[in-house]
Amino acid sequence: MRIPPSRLSLAASSALVAGLLLGGCGTQTAASEAGGGGETQGPCAGGATGDGGGGGTGDGAERDGVRVVGMVERAGARESASPSGRVSQRPGVSVTADSLPGVGASAGPCVVRYDVTNPESEPFTYTITFSLMDEQGRAMSNVEEMVASVGAGETVRRTLDHGGYPGDGALDAGRVRILDVERVPSDEAPVPAGTCPASGLRLTADQGDAAMGLRVVGLHLENCGDRTYSLEGYPVLQLLDTEHQPVDGVEILRGTEGIPMAGGDGEAPRPVTLRPGEAAVSGLAWRNTTEFGEAVTVPYVRVRAEAGSDPVMVAPHLDLGTTGELGVRAWRKDESGSGAGRPGA
Repeated sequence: MRIPPSRLSLAASSALVAGLLLGGCGTQTAASEAGGGGETQGPCAGGATGDGGGGGTGDGAERDGVRVVGMVERAGARESASPSGRVSQRPGVSVTADSLPGVGASAGPCVVRYDVTNPESEPFTYTITFSLMDEQGRAMSNVEEMVASVGAGETVRRTLDHGGYPGDGALDAGRVRILDVERVPSDEAPVPAGTCPASGLRLTADQGDAAMGLRVVGLHLENCGDRTYSLEGYPVLQLLDTEHQPVDGVEILRGTEGIPMAGGDGEAPRPVTLRPGEAAVSGLAWRNTTEFGEAVTVPYVRVRAEAGSDPVMVAPHLDLGTTGELGVRAWRKDESGSGAGRPGA
């Protein structure tokens, strides 16, 4: 399993933010925001990644439909700064000058711009991990961005307006690398915390644990609706490759007794009743042992809480080695009170 890079919340990354907001600036026009041309040239162009037109050509500047383009003027940069002045706002993300240590009147007005192109025939949601480098090419921190519901065949343009600490305080687009891109159909994307799907059930996967070749990823089911929900047994899984096609040759075991060092479930599945606000946990367990044969990696898993439930596609990056086995634990009530318990904890 590739354990995803550390996912920094806005609160955690705010202390590292100044790097992406330094330098001179140009002007981002409505045409460039929509993904076309029309960007006014100016001092911000000096932070472009080097193709002569503001596009990224360096290693790590383009991956799976995501492309680092260059530097543009951040929203509101020409307005007089105030303690409560808004730096940027887009659906789900709102950053203000007073919420970011070291940002405000003293911060530069340029931000890194990137494009997301969806070549598929349906809307996709992208989760992108950027690595921020110093002048010697050393990774200083990682930043995660989510771009929801990119339409079929469309390109959208976004700005990376919070990030990590550059070693010399002068990070530009040439020091941003695309570390990982996860893309899932928008109608199967896990819903963000604080929102609730129409089903009333919010299903997510955690970032997992790894030790001594054993891998465990927790599945979490929260009743965020207004009615009681009951289930019994195991999540229904479909293993998918990078193109979201089924992966064959892997046996999905009910329970984890057959996974060395994973430990057994200890008891048969029992009915679970979730009142509004309560949660259940399950989990995936496997070993990444590699012996004879071709190692198997499963980047995506389509999960249903039970047969007939709405599917949710998660990206646990299962590195199954040559074992050919994946154990899944039965749902049980999350007694932690937070919905964040992990199987096997």
